[in-house]
Parts: sequence; structure tokens; C-alpha cells
Amino acid sequence: MKILLTFPGQGPQRPGMLQGLPDGDAILSQASEVLGEPAAQLDSADALRHTRAVQLCLLIAGTANARDLLARGLTPDMVCGLSIGAFPAAVAAGALTFDDALRLVALRGELMEQAYPEGYGLTAVVGLSLNQLEPLLGEETWIANINAERQLVIAGSEAAMQAVAQKALDAGAEKAHRLRVSVPSHCMLLAEPAKKLAAAFADVTLERPRFAYMSGSSARVLWQPAQIAEDLAFNMSRTVRWHEAMVAANEREVQLAIEMPPGAVLTGLTRQAFTAGEVLSLEQGGTTLALTLAKRLRHAR
Repeated sequence: MKILLTFPGQGPQRPGMLQGLPDGDAILSQASEVLGEPAAQLDSADALRHTRAVQLCLLIAGTANARDLLARGLTPDMVCGLSIGAFPAAVAAGALTFDDALRLVALRGELMEQAYPEGYGLTAVVGLSLNQLEPLLGEETWIANINAERQLVIAGSEAAMQAVAQKALDAGAEKAHRLRVSVPSHCMLLAEPAKKLAAAFADVTLERPRFAYMSGSSARVLWQPAQIAEDLAFNMSRTVRWHEAMVAANEREVQLAIEMPPGAVLTGLTRQAFTAGEVLSLEQGGTTLALTLAKRLRHAR
């Protein structure tokens, strides 16, 4: 029976999310030195209107909380991140250094934001299956996320997404709502920015991870540094297959999934994919409960 740490993508970010992190002063000081700017100001309401700041905040928060759990004796068997969450997952697994992750994520955010500064984004559609939603897509829309069997996300232009959203509601969808993401992630529109990020990985040395790295894009466990680098670079332009990844994790005997802050979005999605085991949001359940569940699971082996 195994333990999985999960790391969220864009959406649950909020002002002040970097305040009160475990060993917060140290990690924010490290981030400030690498980035050449005050990292503590990245979580202001003003800053969070920009993709770069959002992604850096998620990297810093995920890394800080994972470091704290490991320092307290929790040893995961696997990590997995949704979209930008793959970067703190790779850091937690020891495949990528935090310093390199900061530089790469800053570039990632800049590339994504520059490619589509306005007029594009993501829209969630709840209540339709993939087979029901795909025929409704137009020329400027793509399937971006398969988060659960009936919880999908489309990417594209504003007008095109609105048209598909209305078609989805007419076809019986429970809900279709615009997400707080300002770029059309996880589709071919970001193929060129992904290539530029891949080029930046040429100057970065990755290591074989200490824990299994589950790709949120392919739903495969990756151990080779070159494969992990390729997965990180190109996940912005590939469909997120979170449901498949969590099914695969559960089939690999993961019985406890702990979601790093902020939020609890992945906890709900992961619970839908698991046929057995426990799922916990660290932010909602707290560190003490996470450590207790992990200890209980280890003793049950």
C-alpha cells in the first residue's frame, strides 16, 4: 500500500497564499534570490492577475508543504501534479532542483502569457462524457483536461468556448463555467511556447527521482530524467489526463493521496478515480491528520 502526493494546477490560487508557509521565510528568501525579486509579493491580488505569478506561487507553496511533510517523516511512494503542479511534484521527488524549477516556471509563465495575452482561456464542462462533448467542439476549441469521467475542460478563444458551452448545456451538461486561467492551456495553441521551454531544459540537469513520478499528461510513471524533462516542458500543450493518472496510481496500490495546498480540487477528482483508499486535502485536513493516516498505512503493510 502506497502514498501519493498530488500538486494542483491553476485555479485555487488566492491572495496571501504564500503567507504562513512551513519554514516560509527560508523558502521565500531562496526564491527571491533566484528570481531577483521579492517572492513574498507574488501572491498579491495585483500580481495574481498574471500567469507567471500564479505559477510561481503554486510552485513555492507546493514545494514548501511537501518539504515539511518529508521533514516530519512522511515518505511518499509517488508524486503527481496537474499542469504546473508537475514542477513542484518533480522537485519533491528529487528529479529537479527548486532553483531550476523557479527559473523554468518563471519562463513558462512568461511564454504562456506572451503567446495569448487576451481573448483565450479555459472553460470547465460538468455533466457530459468525453464522447458527448467532443462532437460539440468547433475549430477554435480543444479538450484540455479530462479531470474526471464527467468533468472536462475545453481550451480556446472566448467566443468559441462560449458557443461550445451553450451547446453543452443544451445537450444536458450540469454546468459550464469560465475558469480563472488567462491562457488556452493544454492544446496545440501552446505548441510553440512548449518548444521554447524545452530548449531551456538543455541547460538543466535532472536526476532520477527518489519517488515514482506519475505524469498527469500520459498517466505513466516516468523514471528517466530525460523523459521527465520532456514531460515537464510539453505538458502545457498536452491534454491533462488526471482521471487516468489517478486510476493508474490506485491500480499501483496507492491507498492514500494527499493534496498539497492550496485548495482541495484534486482531492475531489482523485476520490472519483479511486476504488479504494483515502484521499486528503492537506489544507483542509491538516498536517497532523496526514501524518496519522500515513503512519497507519505504513503499519498496515
